[in-house]
Amino acid sequence: MISFASLIDQYKAVFFDAYGVLKNAHGLIPGVDRTINALIETEKPFYILTNDASRSPEQLADSYARLGLPLVTADRIVSSGMLAREYLQLKVSHGTVAYLGTDTSAHYIENADLHALPIRKVNLNDASDITALVLLDDEGFDWNTDLNKTVNLLRIRNIPVIVANTDATYPVSGNRVAVAIGGVADMLERIVGKQFIRFGKPDAQLFMFAYDLLREQMPIGKNEILMVGDTLKSDILGGNKFGFDTALVLTGNTPAEDVDLRIKATGIIPTYVCESAAV
Repeated sequence: MISFASLIDQYKAVFFDAYGVLKNAHGLIPGVDRTINALIETEKPFYILTNDASRSPEQLADSYARLGLPLVTADRIVSSGMLAREYLQLKVSHGTVAYLGTDTSAHYIENADLHALPIRKVNLNDASDITALVLLDDEGFDWNTDLNKTVNLLRIRNIPVIVANTDATYPVSGNRVAVAIGGVADMLERIVGKQFIRFGKPDAQLFMFAYDLLREQMPIGKNEILMVGDTLKSDILGGNKFGFDTALVLTGNTPAEDVDLRIKATGIIPTYVCESAAV
């Protein structure tokens, strides 16, 4: 175990996961406000890499401001929804895009200049205009009626399915988790027997997107960036594969009492283990 304060001086930039690292269901993780302030004061670049596609970067930044982190601005947030939007712009040029998620999550579809339609409003008897389905968030739909409708939509329409958040679960307390839209995607994929298109950690696209943004500002190598996360199979695995040093914090999906066992069981080895991302 190493203190996070001793780590950040060793790197030119820091990438953070969001949920379980900077915040949780109760608010900010204690002490992370000092971390963000220290990075701002030393002009050390940082980005928040999140699989949260429930809201736009601007809305996510507003949520940090309400929690007491006004310095986490929209330009510092890289979400998997941004990658899903880019895919839609490149590959889906017309028609209506159905989605599972909240009304705010539809931002990523609408910003691709496409018509967004929540699954609850899809008419299965007149679905010929549906050209894609996007899974954005675990809220905003009925888990019985709308998931059954989704299965039947995919039975009658051969359309791409984009998963904008690959997380299977997210922590809601110290020892409890809730099912995330990535878990719903796993279930639907198995039911319909089709392969979905996924964006988010641990896949490389999110890390590449943030890395490219950073390289536009300064010359920097992968070995000069620290990726901080709470989940071995997404944050740490993805960071390791991309070539970053990684710090696993014990404030989210990986409890302190299980950390050694989980590292041994998965074979996913972080460069460092820290109690939290607080300085």
